[in-house]
Amino acid sequence: MYVYDDYDQQLVDERVNQFREQTNRYLAGGLKEEEFLPLRLQNGLYVQRHAPMLRIAIPYGMLSSTQLVKLADIADKYDRGYGHFSTRQNIQLNWPTLESVPDILAELASVQMHAIQTSGNCIRNTTTDQFAGVLADEVVDPRPYCELIRQWSTFHPEFAFLPRKFKIAVNSATSTDRAAIQVHDIGVQIVRNAANEVGYRVYVGGGLGRTPMVGQVITEFLPEQHLLTYLEAIVRVYNQHGRRDNKYKARIKILVKALGIEAFRARVDAEWAHLKDGTGTLTQAEIDRVAKHFSAPDYDTTLSANDAAVEELKASSKGFRNWVERNTTAHKVPGYTAVTLSLKKTGIAPGDIYSKQMRAAAKLADEFSFSELRVSHFQNLILADVKIKDLPALWEAAKANGFATPNIGTLTDIICCPGGDFCSLANAKSIPIAEQIQARFEDLDYLYDLGDIELNISGCMNACGHHHIGHIGILGVDKKGEEFYQVSLGGSSNQNAAIGKILGPSFKADEMADVVEKLINVYVEKRTDEELFTDTVARLGITPFKERVYAA
Repeated sequence: MYVYDDYDQQLVDERVNQFREQTNRYLAGGLKEEEFLPLRLQNGLYVQRHAPMLRIAIPYGMLSSTQLVKLADIADKYDRGYGHFSTRQNIQLNWPTLESVPDILAELASVQMHAIQTSGNCIRNTTTDQFAGVLADEVVDPRPYCELIRQWSTFHPEFAFLPRKFKIAVNSATSTDRAAIQVHDIGVQIVRNAANEVGYRVYVGGGLGRTPMVGQVITEFLPEQHLLTYLEAIVRVYNQHGRRDNKYKARIKILVKALGIEAFRARVDAEWAHLKDGTGTLTQAEIDRVAKHFSAPDYDTTLSANDAAVEELKASSKGFRNWVERNTTAHKVPGYTAVTLSLKKTGIAPGDIYSKQMRAAAKLADEFSFSELRVSHFQNLILADVKIKDLPALWEAAKANGFATPNIGTLTDIICCPGGDFCSLANAKSIPIAEQIQARFEDLDYLYDLGDIELNISGCMNACGHHHIGHIGILGVDKKGEEFYQVSLGGSSNQNAAIGKILGPSFKADEMADVVEKLINVYVEKRTDEELFTDTVARLGITPFKERVYAA
C-alpha cells in the first residue's frame, strides 16, 4: 500500500498543527461559529445529534494492521470504544469531544492517516473495488490510479470550495462494477482499446441523494496519461457553472442534466484544450513510481489451488462450508483466496466495529494476509491474500471475534447509514430497521435459497446508505414528527446501473420486516429456476410486489 514520503508526512503534520491552532482560537472565542464551520468540515468534523462526529479517511479502503490498531486505541481513548465504517470506505467516530480532535489527528498522523477532505464541498475520498489487485477479472490494478487522484485532489487550490461535495470512484473489473461508478459525480472505468492500451471510459453526472441519477458517458476512451488533466477539466467546468444558490441543485448531476451531455462535453473539451499535454499529464515514470507501492506481496508460489484438509472440512462441517461459499472470493494466485470478515452480525449495527474487534482483525491480517486489510463500500472488512490452507484456522478465529457470519451478498448483508440514532440530518432511524429485518431472516438455509439480494437503508434523502441502488431500498421519512419508511425496488450499482422505483406510500417502522417478507414471498412464488431477485423484479416490474404489500 502507499507509504508517505517526507513531503506527505510534513503536509499532514502541519495540517494537524494548523487545526489545533484554529480549534484553540474557536474555543477561546476568537473565531465565530460560521468562521470555524468550514475549517472543521475540511478536517472531517461534523456536529451531530449527540456529539461531534469525526470522519477519518481511508484512501480507497486500504488499511494496514498498524493503522487499525491505532484506530482501536483512539476509539478507546477518545471515543466510546467503537467506530463505524461508511459506504465511502472511511471510518467515523461518533463521540469525540471537540477539544480532543487535534490530539486525535496527531495520533492519526503518526500512522500516516488523517481526516482531510472527508467532509465539506471538496473532492472526497476516491473509492474503488475492495478486491483490487487480487482478482483475475480486472484490466489492471486500479489502486495506483486512485492514489494519483488522491494526490492530485488533496489540497487542490482551485477545488477547496466547490458548489457541493464531489465524489469519484474507479472500477477495473471487466464483467462487473464493484465500485458503483455510475452513481458518482465522476466514474472511471479502466479499459483497454483495440491496440491493448490502457485508458478510461469516463462517466459524469451520476449521484444519489435528493435527485438520484445514473451517470452518462462523457468519453469512451481517454488515454492513460490524460487522467488528471481531463478530471481537472470536468471539475473546472463544474466549479465555474455549478449552482451555488441552492444546495439541493448544486451537484454536478444537475448541471449535466441542465446542459445536456453534449453541451457539457463541449465545455469540458474546451477547458481541456488548455490543460491537455501540460504539466498535469502523467508520465510513465510517475505511474510506475506510484504503482510500485502496490506491487504484489511475496506470495508462496508452491501452493496448489486445492487443499485436501480444507475440502475435508467443507464436507464434514456445514458451517465451514457455508462460510467458504459466502465469505471467500476466488484469487488470481493459485492457493490463495480473498476473505470477507462480515460486520453484519444480527444485533450489531451494520458497519460498526468495536475496538476489541479492530485489534483482532489487525492480528488476523498480520497472521494471514500480509498485514493489510480493505474496507468495502458494503461496510465489511477484507483480508485479500489468505492461503487456502489457512482457512480453517482463520474461520475459527473469525468466529471467536464475531466476523464469521456467513451472509455476504445475502439479504442480511445490509448496507445501512447511522441514521437517526446519530445523524442530525436523518429523518428516521436506520439501525433498528436493519436489526428488525436481520432478525426476521436468520434462517441461513432460507437466505441461501433466496440467493444474492442487496438491501440498503438510508435515514434521509442524503442517501448515505445508498438506498436508491439497493435491489430493495428503504428510505426513512418524516411524517408530522413520526418516522416512516419508503420502499423502492429494482435499484442496481452494477454495470447496468439503475435507480430503484418507489412502491408507494411509506410504512411504519414496526411494519418493515413484514413488508420485506411480503416482497420476498412474491419473489419466491414468481421466480423461474435461474432468476435472482433483481431478475424477477426486472421481468415482472414492481406491480405484483406493490399489490402484495398494500393488500388489505
